[in-house]
Amino acid sequence: MAPGRGRQVNGEHRQVVVVGGGQAGLAAGYFLHRAGLDFVILDVEPAPGGAWRHAWDSLHLFSPGQWSSLPGWPMPPVEDTYPSRDQVISYLTTYEQRYALPVRRPVHVERIVHAADHLRLITDAGTWTASAVVSATGNWRHPFIPVYAGVEHFRGRQIHSAIYRSASEFAGLDVLIVGGGNSGAQITAEVSRVARTHWVTLTPPTFLPDDVDGRVLFERATARWKAEQEGREAYVPAGGLGDIVMLAPVRNARARGALSTDRPFSRFVEHGVIWEDGSRSSVDAVIWCTGFRANLAHLAALGIVEADGRVIVKGGHAVKEQRLWLLGYGDWTGIASATLVGVTRTARTAIQEISEYLAQAG
Repeated sequence: MAPGRGRQVNGEHRQVVVVGGGQAGLAAGYFLHRAGLDFVILDVEPAPGGAWRHAWDSLHLFSPGQWSSLPGWPMPPVEDTYPSRDQVISYLTTYEQRYALPVRRPVHVERIVHAADHLRLITDAGTWTASAVVSATGNWRHPFIPVYAGVEHFRGRQIHSAIYRSASEFAGLDVLIVGGGNSGAQITAEVSRVARTHWVTLTPPTFLPDDVDGRVLFERATARWKAEQEGREAYVPAGGLGDIVMLAPVRNARARGALSTDRPFSRFVEHGVIWEDGSRSSVDAVIWCTGFRANLAHLAALGIVEADGRVIVKGGHAVKEQRLWLLGYGDWTGIASATLVGVTRTARTAIQEISEYLAQAG
């Protein structure tokens, strides 16, 4: 069946069901196709692209295309070196078509439950059963916003970076941007052109040298991982995937003096915030660039989601449910597994393990 919701199903069985059709789900699909397994990918989005469909308009990757690719087919080079959000969506759309991956959408997996020797997936488009499940729902649908005193009294606008689109809607306002990662830096660089901004971070952000991008950071992260796996120490230059890459807009903001940061404020008041020294700033809007948590609501009925919101895994294999693998949620499911380039290693390993599991199970 071509991608699409199609008919309602009742008890349709696959050897493997992948939940999520973003970059992690597609990487899993690539290796499942190569392994010759019978599988389907269930995606809640109405069209290809995963979480990239919801990124802000001007977002660019901080790695060149060849270092932002899924297995099998490199992302085509782009004129500006660093692909835009729309170019990533186009790449993922073509990737899905190139390998004729069996994606059904939009399908919302409401819950997964135990059912004899398989898992049952209950969705808004019917029921599937699977001998093995890959959960690859990512983090975008579970944004994290910290709790601040007095927030209930604040009358300004609040949004998370998950739904931020462009700076134009904040023109002329006093805007608080909270969060010290790359999203905070890039959004501050953009919004500070049209608004008065305060960039708030827990600690002073780490700005990487201008010639260091995501490619270098991934190489360093891989070197650290290899050394850890081999039980040895290795000298790796400082700099991690959470440090700030100096893309052109961020460098321009630095030249304008727009990248200074403030430590966290004490509390909200009706029309602003109170800082630790007792001073007050007017605030019209807050943009929370404070990250995400794993979107695992569909796994709750299995009783394996821990108090910290994660599932205990060995690699990406769930320790408490042998038929489940988790892919692409962050380093706890594999080093750099939430990145385009990093998900290949963890997807390959997961599908190898699934193939072995299915062979042993008969």
